[in-house]
Amino acid sequence: MQLNFSGKQDVYLEVAARFKEYIKLGIYKNGDKLPSVREAAGELGVNPNTIARAYATLEKEGLICSLPKKGAFVTQGKSDTQSQPDKRAVISALRDMGIEKQTLIDWIEEVYGEC
Repeated sequence: MQLNFSGKQDVYLEVAARFKEYIKLGIYKNGDKLPSVREAAGELGVNPNTIARAYATLEKEGLICSLPKKGAFVTQGKSDTQSQPDKRAVISALRDMGIEKQTLIDWIEEVYGEC
């Protein structure tokens, strides 16, 4: 995951907003485990306390649930019955997460090859 901080608001709020966007787009679905605090902090190059604060914000909003020694899980997200997410937004979000174009193509071919 890559995130360019705007400096217009606190970093933890920007991190929370990005995860909120990923949940809204269906990249993280109900029941999905979020990266650990340390893992997300390492990827973003921020202090683990920043990620913990972002997760606490998401938990207060009812989007995730943190379970001690298990991690943080999405508790609210795009349901399968809702309309499809905007493809440009999904692909942009995947790119922002650091997923290379060829990797995404390989994943698509792998999944469609199983059908």
